[in-house]
Amino acid sequence: MITTIEIWHSLYEDKRRLFLKFPYNQNLIEKVKTLPGAKWSSGNKAWHVLYTSEMAQRIRQLFMSSGVTVNYLNENEPLPFVQKTQSLKPHEALGNLNAEAQEKIRTLKRWMLQRRYSESTIETYCDAIKTFLRFFADKEISEITNEDLVHFNNDYILANGYSSSFQNQVVNALKLFYKTVENKQLETEIIHRPKREKVLPNVLSKEEVKMILEAHGNIKHKAMLSLIYSCGLRCGELLALKPEHIDAQRKLIIIKNGKGRKDRIVPLSEKILTMLREYWKAYQPKTYLFEGQIASEPYDVRSLQNVLKQSLAKAGILKPVTLHWLRHSYATHLLEAGTNLRYIQEILGHSSSKTTEIYTHVSSVGIQKVISPFDSL
Repeated sequence: MITTIEIWHSLYEDKRRLFLKFPYNQNLIEKVKTLPGAKWSSGNKAWHVLYTSEMAQRIRQLFMSSGVTVNYLNENEPLPFVQKTQSLKPHEALGNLNAEAQEKIRTLKRWMLQRRYSESTIETYCDAIKTFLRFFADKEISEITNEDLVHFNNDYILANGYSSSFQNQVVNALKLFYKTVENKQLETEIIHRPKREKVLPNVLSKEEVKMILEAHGNIKHKAMLSLIYSCGLRCGELLALKPEHIDAQRKLIIIKNGKGRKDRIVPLSEKILTMLREYWKAYQPKTYLFEGQIASEPYDVRSLQNVLKQSLAKAGILKPVTLHWLRHSYATHLLEAGTNLRYIQEILGHSSSKTTEIYTHVSSVGIQKVISPFDSL
């Protein structure tokens, strides 16, 4: 049986730590003990080490050859806070929101709801404003100035090691808040907008995708993973599908209210259509195409993630694959098969062609034609 090691980063005793949790295994424990400064936390029931990017990579390499599955729970979340200077305010030490601040945040939320912002955007913006106003809890909102923006950026966002994407989110939230609620123009431009990291999408080979999709004998699990890859769906789009969204005659799937509140259609292969018919006969879902243990309720996202983990374990794939890797792989494989980039953009639901063009950087078709001068030596 393949062991799964869960890894996450968190703040522990005012320091960023990487936690490692796994079922009792003496061999794995001995490996962990080789990591510098490794300690056991009885409260978390996990081992932990000081967080550095080098340590994270070392841990991956350490367990990659041990026949275990490494599951990084919050890899894409901002790094935890750590106190570095006297002026730094850790999240727990921020002030409390007074009644005025709470009402203004509710006003912003109502404004965004009326304009049909997505739930995730509303939550992100409101959380950013809460943190900002808690940072200046000892000041009246009307007294906050442009200089305070610089202070917040330097002594909170940067000092706490937040990512550039989080910094941009905060700036956007503040611009909207002061424009719509305070009717005041703060010069957010004085905060330097960092460039987004140019991270390439993770892509699997066709052989790896086949191993993952064929690992499950359960037709429901196989159909869910296969549909994500075969149609390039986002996880949320798959779970929101209803039987009426499948157009078997035209061999299309209608994606309703996808990212950016946009509808779109994606092609449905004959092979996946046959699989869906087999699944339908076995499960007869009532409301959603894929339902959990409770009828008429959509399948749980965490359960779907566990389905993928089980596939990876059965297939013996040690890469930290996520459901979104299947979408990235679909787009890249389409490109390598000669599909026009414009069609790929439409299928994936990208607003900008620049978003789709990133797959040209991971496609192996052109790169493999380049002959190394080493071969001619």
